[in-house]
Amino acid sequence: MKPEGRKRPGAVKDKHILICLDESENSKRALLYAADMLRGLPGFRVTLLSIIPEPSDDYLESGADRSTWIESSRSKVIRQLENFRKVLVQAGFREQKVDIIMEVSYCPSVADCILDIQRRLECCTVVLGRRGISKREEILFGSTSNSILHAEKKCAVWIVD
Repeated sequence: MKPEGRKRPGAVKDKHILICLDESENSKRALLYAADMLRGLPGFRVTLLSIIPEPSDDYLESGADRSTWIESSRSKVIRQLENFRKVLVQAGFREQKVDIIMEVSYCPSVADCILDIQRRLECCTVVLGRRGISKREEILFGSTSNSILHAEKKCAVWIVD
């Protein structure tokens, strides 16, 4: 008999890992590092994320060019994410434990977009590679990985170089 006022413990929630990916080699290394570290351990699920920054209005000549560019980029990124998903499945993750998110959005700061998604999905860890920019470029343009590392206080951040 269940005591009054006492709730039955529910299933343990999986730890949710967000792996941020782009076309860089450092991004691929981050994915391989996470795959090697986690090896499909029970209690984890992964979301692969790629953000395509929406081109500014003056980047392309017409709305049709813009639509074509976005669709071409979207197709390329989806294929890439599907291949990355296979890597995790081969590393031991069950297919239903690996999700894919590809967003085309206006991002003045890619780091802010990543952190918004991390909070929305309630991910406990963000994994990303360094972009491979020089210290001078980092000072001038900023670094997504540094911004995430210093901004996020409620989750772990793995930066793979």
